[in-house]
Amino acid sequence: MIRLDAPAPAKLCDSVSRRDFLHAGSIATLGLTLPGYLRAKEAAGAKDHDVNCIMLFLLGGPSQLDTWDMKPKAPAEIRGPFKPIATKAPGLEISEIFPKMAEYADKFSLVRSVYHTATAVHDTGHQMMQTGRLFTGGVEHPHIGSSLAYLMGGRGELPAHVLLPRPMGRTGGNLPHGQTAGYLGKSHDPFVLNADPSVPNFKVPDLLPPEYISPVRAERRQKLRDAVDGAFESFEKNASAKQLDDNFNLAYRLMSSPKAREAFALEKEPSNVRDRYGRTRFGQCCLMARRLIEAGVRFVTVNMFETVFDEITWDIHGSKPFTDIEQMAKLVAPNFDQAYSALMEDLTQRGLLSNTMVLSMGEFGRTPKINPAGGRDHHPGVWTITMAGGPIQGGRVIGESDELGYAPKTQPVTPGEVAATVFKGLGLDPHKELPGPQGRPIPLAEFSLQPIKELF
Repeated sequence: MIRLDAPAPAKLCDSVSRRDFLHAGSIATLGLTLPGYLRAKEAAGAKDHDVNCIMLFLLGGPSQLDTWDMKPKAPAEIRGPFKPIATKAPGLEISEIFPKMAEYADKFSLVRSVYHTATAVHDTGHQMMQTGRLFTGGVEHPHIGSSLAYLMGGRGELPAHVLLPRPMGRTGGNLPHGQTAGYLGKSHDPFVLNADPSVPNFKVPDLLPPEYISPVRAERRQKLRDAVDGAFESFEKNASAKQLDDNFNLAYRLMSSPKAREAFALEKEPSNVRDRYGRTRFGQCCLMARRLIEAGVRFVTVNMFETVFDEITWDIHGSKPFTDIEQMAKLVAPNFDQAYSALMEDLTQRGLLSNTMVLSMGEFGRTPKINPAGGRDHHPGVWTITMAGGPIQGGRVIGESDELGYAPKTQPVTPGEVAATVFKGLGLDPHKELPGPQGRPIPLAEFSLQPIKELF
């Protein structure tokens, strides 16, 4: 990792080193990953717009039959222990484990026929749901938020794409999770918080220079480019050097920006608001996501969990170290229900929902038949996601699964079509091309894939 405060053994006559110059240009100056600097919108071929996005990734894979696609007439070993409840949207029912979410069903829609045919491991689902594609041949495709960052850039001092609280960790497949910019390059990776905002006295780590770096020293670092103009004139003409310099400028502006500090300052929120979201990691990340969107960040990804190991998640196999259906309902579902409903309420009251899409999705569903351990296993054959906000219409159900919740019955939807829908919602042409590996053009979504038109 290249850092602003790293040692610099090779000195020039003015005590500035070439290594200092490279450190200053790092995309990881603060111990946080930064997205690309503001790109020229005309060159990118995208029009500015006001639609933002919050992606809530429900790592582990929620069971469709126990959440948003219940089968009350199926045999007991299929339908599970919970009952469906009516919602604010006429005719739309969801599980009783989401009583608060039910009050906002007129604002979100369900897609009950999402499926994929790849290997039933977490990592492949993570890749496809966040990029629209499965990674093959060593090619890592960019996260939807990173593609947006590449095409639109950030607003002012704020990064275009922020990931909370940390990137996904180990989930058993040892494959990439799809949370980077892939072939677009590190400069378009999301800005990563790398901290738990639910801890007491939370402060964003290293948003400002460490205490041992005085303001004078920070200012000296800001002036490094001028100090090395002569010594590295040929280097600075290089495109890579320009990227380093742009990234340093963004890093320095972020460090010194009152607006950026304010966006991350959860302590500014009244206690009752923080309580309403829930004093959990996920709840406080959802609140921070609202603050970031309100401040001008275009895309925020919130990982509800970081791994399926060593914590209770949606991965309800039943046997240890995992949990079963009942424990999911007691521990995981209330956490989501509280945070999601608070986020929807906040966005609505602040007038932000009309220009902010809110997605909640997992990487696959669960097997219809409950296993002997009281859980359900991985099942990419069909599952449900929710979409709301921006141009997305609420109160709708897109597609349906069969009688047992095993496969799509009508209107099967692929992860690529989900991605195309998100791109359209963001105001981007889903088939706009990005520069892929070796300069080969790759469209945001495959040309054969179209957005889900019924959502608009």
